[in-house]
Amino acid sequence: MEYRNKLILAPMVRVGTLPLRMLCARYGADITYGEEIIDHKLIKCERRINDVLGTIDIVEKGTENVVFRTCHEERSRVVFQMGTSNATRALAAAKIVCKDVAAIDINMGCPKAFSIHGGMGSALLTKPELIHDILTTLKTNLDTPITCKIRLLKSPQDTVELARRIEKTGVSALAVHGRRVPDRPRDPAKWSEIADVVAALSIPVIANGDVFEYEDFQCIKAATGASSLMVARGALWNASVFSPEGKVPLEDVKREYVRESILWDNDIKSTKHTLREMIMHSSCLEFPEGKAMIKSENLADIARLYGEEKYYEYVNEQRSLFGGNR
Repeated sequence: MEYRNKLILAPMVRVGTLPLRMLCARYGADITYGEEIIDHKLIKCERRINDVLGTIDIVEKGTENVVFRTCHEERSRVVFQMGTSNATRALAAAKIVCKDVAAIDINMGCPKAFSIHGGMGSALLTKPELIHDILTTLKTNLDTPITCKIRLLKSPQDTVELARRIEKTGVSALAVHGRRVPDRPRDPAKWSEIADVVAALSIPVIANGDVFEYEDFQCIKAATGASSLMVARGALWNASVFSPEGKVPLEDVKREYVRESILWDNDIKSTKHTLREMIMHSSCLEFPEGKAMIKSENLADIARLYGEEKYYEYVNEQRSLFGGNR
């Protein structure tokens, strides 16, 4: 896994599933992170081959819920992000997915209450010994590249010190979100403090924060000197942000996302949540499109809403033929 000079889709809960990852890759993303999956949930799962879809599914035993879905086409670029607060549990969880992904990343930046209360996410930022334990355990026992993603600490010096300790664990790269835990998305990312980390480390540093246009990739690279660049909301709002040819109209992007959701049989809740975020950024959920999307109960409804009925029928016909020929 090469982490230099790459454009990267950031991990995003509920939206970073296979359809969005594949769509972003088609527009130019070199590396695509999946949504964070908690180790507690992962160790309740088993790996299954889905011959109908051509995917590898990580399925929760008992509920039969698909917790993570991937495919051979993205094997060389997909990064599995895990939430954890325990080295032993993290290793057990990582072993379930490590053969099907390009790398495993440990979330050390999520400021949400469920992560912090579980000792995960940004709660790890104040526990360097635990960070060392988790990363070295994974690094020692797995052949898969290991990385992590952090936020800025209270001072630039603290951030650099932690980054240096992380580098010593042997991780392949470090992603840095240019905001502190209390910061809100509307607060400007502090690119200069990411630059401090870049200057202090020899491993690749991935800069994350305030990339909304393709031109912003060059701006953040020039400001930070980072090896690679990561985008979250900018890609959610329009996946073609990765294209050097310029953005595609959002209406076209939404239809392409719907087709990917149909192709990979994406969870309807995930599909609706992603479309909701796209709509809210450019329009309003009270308009006809938003209301119809909210009322949609399945992918067939979504297909009708976005004029993809024929594609939906074609995909399901092909699945039926495959199932009948097994």
